[in-house]
Amino acid sequence: MRFKIEGKMRLEVVRDGKVIESREGKNIIVTEGFAKLLDVMFYSDSKISNWYIGLVNNSPTFAVADTLASHAGWTESANYAGNRKAWVTGASSGGSITNSTAAEFTMSATESIYGAFIGSVATGTSGTLWCEKAFSAAISVVSTDVVRVYYTVTVSQA
Repeated sequence: MRFKIEGKMRLEVVRDGKVIESREGKNIIVTEGFAKLLDVMFYSDSKISNWYIGLVNNSPTFAVADTLASHAGWTESANYAGNRKAWVTGASSGGSITNSTAAEFTMSATESIYGAFIGSVATGTSGTLWCEKAFSAAISVVSTDVVRVYYTVTVSQA
């Protein structure tokens, strides 16, 4: 029997209390992410308790071989308050798991957001990279905009 696993990311930009932009689409799950999934489920690796979302502020070239420590095709934005934002999920249901409450970034500068990623650490490059998402066009943000990110992983029969 075959199955597929896929992720979908949705990003919203809120300015002055109104959603001014919204993008949604499937992401790529990187090799390192699949390896961690297999090692936790079928080997003896410990599960990762916390996952974090980061934003990408250059036109990315994502690759399945990317890791948090090595990703030559993209740059992480640092123009928001605090660290990467936690991806906080509930229990899975119907083959999916998601964050019903958005991970929110309050922007501190004007820039373009081109994509996002999910990794296992709030800062730095020592963790596991799960996925990457490039949007079809840049999303312009200004200081004080709030960027909301939702992410859903679905497993189904192929």
